[in-house]
Amino acid sequence: MLIDSHCHLDYLQRDGDIGEVVARAGRAGVGAMVTICTKMSEFPVVLEIAERFPTVFCSVGVHPHEAGEEGQQTPDRLIELAQHPKVVGIGETGLDYYYEHSPREQQKVSFRAHIAAARETGLPLIVHARDADDDTVEILRDEYRNGAYPAVIHCFTAGPELAEAALEMGFYISLAGVVTFKSAEALRETVSKVPLERLLVETELALPRAGTKTRKDQRAGLCRPHGGKTL
Repeated sequence: MLIDSHCHLDYLQRDGDIGEVVARAGRAGVGAMVTICTKMSEFPVVLEIAERFPTVFCSVGVHPHEAGEEGQQTPDRLIELAQHPKVVGIGETGLDYYYEHSPREQQKVSFRAHIAAARETGLPLIVHARDADDDTVEILRDEYRNGAYPAVIHCFTAGPELAEAALEMGFYISLAGVVTFKSAEALRETVSKVPLERLLVETELALPRAGTKTRKDQRAGLCRPHGGKTL
């Protein structure tokens, strides 16, 4: 059985009914899916999807892109919403210096609030890191000194330093279809050193994988997390 550790079924829902997507995943051997929250204002939609399907669970959190508008200053609201039995993770959160849709300092404050919520609830922190390896490692380690917490680095595309730091703290590394790209040789080299028991797979729906061009193409062809085939 496979678990899709990170997808965005709410994005697909905008294109139409997601019932067939969930059903097709089940037929392909995907036993559970975690649909990820990126904005607190959209958490009710994400939760409703998780409540509708027995094999779908969700997270609660604010993507770094949204930190400027919806970033969390404290962990309180995250902790409150995480009490729902369908919520299994905190995030996605982290740092994105590639697009930088939100100011870096606001991303960092919200990131730390999410870490505090993960520490308090015991739910895994779902970390987004793009072009921000150094600051991501610094914050993860600094917060870890304040108390351990579980975490997964999702859609891992970073370098070996972040992978090594994550493993040192007992975190997981999750791979999406990016690892299958012809240009991802360095990434494959990095993750080849990650113990199998620390690897997760994800579709990152609705991010097109190798061989697809659009979200619609991926929804139509969804079989199982593509990184699993590479592994």
